[in-house]
Amino acid sequence: MIQNRSLQIQSVLYHNEPQRIIRSIKSIARAVDFAINQRLFDEVTVYYGDGSQNPVFNEQEIEELNAEFGEYVKIRYHYFGSNLGSARGHNLLASLTDTDYIMIINPDILLAPDTILQLAKPYAEPNHKVGIVEARQMPIEHPKAYNPKTGETSWASTACVLIPRPVFEKVNGFDADTFFLYCDDVDFSWMIRLQGYKVIFQPSAVAFHDKTLSNNAAWQTSDAEDYYSAEAGILMAYKWSRSDILSNILAYFDNSNISYYKKAAEHFRKLKSEGKLPQQVDPDHKIGEFINNNYGKMRFSL
Repeated sequence: MIQNRSLQIQSVLYHNEPQRIIRSIKSIARAVDFAINQRLFDEVTVYYGDGSQNPVFNEQEIEELNAEFGEYVKIRYHYFGSNLGSARGHNLLASLTDTDYIMIINPDILLAPDTILQLAKPYAEPNHKVGIVEARQMPIEHPKAYNPKTGETSWASTACVLIPRPVFEKVNGFDADTFFLYCDDVDFSWMIRLQGYKVIFQPSAVAFHDKTLSNNAAWQTSDAEDYYSAEAGILMAYKWSRSDILSNILAYFDNSNISYYKKAAEHFRKLKSEGKLPQQVDPDHKIGEFINNNYGKMRFSL
């Protein structure tokens, strides 16, 4: 088990509601209290990076939060001044400290009291080369398949994960030059696996992650999610050396009447003409899993 180590819990903000962030901090403080009492960590920082048009918090509000929760965590806040995206925002936050472990969570995540303890358990196995451990999201669980005995899975959603800093640094963090918002966690997970580490899903580590559904319980996506998911899908196929899938995606997007599909295809060709595409990896297709328009096997569909 991890013992007497430092931890940074970090989130990237973008026009989030302050009260929802504070509600998250309350759950973090409780989970940190459990972790410290179990001598898992002895120093925990919660670091927020804010890419909003205007700061979500001011200096006085951060001081007040530290006054309320400082017994458990030190809260730090960095206003980016522009929307850096998820990948670049997390890379910057990680570079601001040198903690032994990095925990990435969405700013509205609510942790169970033992979430951090459960996320740390796979690192107790001395001969298991674990690179990243993902929590189970509730009330809507992510449908990715995983090995029920080992927890191994294709990739980890960074809604709530625990990562040793040496692993984060070995893969140079997220590929922020390629992925602005979506698929940065898929690519990050596969880069970790490419280095010989395991990606673990830990069902006993629970994190509440609120989702917006329609009246008939269908998944609702924003315009940004629609576009950046399409853009990232093309770039994933290219970076992970799947020319067959890339050709199929571009043909489908070119023939589509959906505007953001056409925009994503145009963006890819612009990057290609400017020589700005990422270096390709995994030419033997040993890591990247492209299965039925998903990045791995699914247990169920949403």
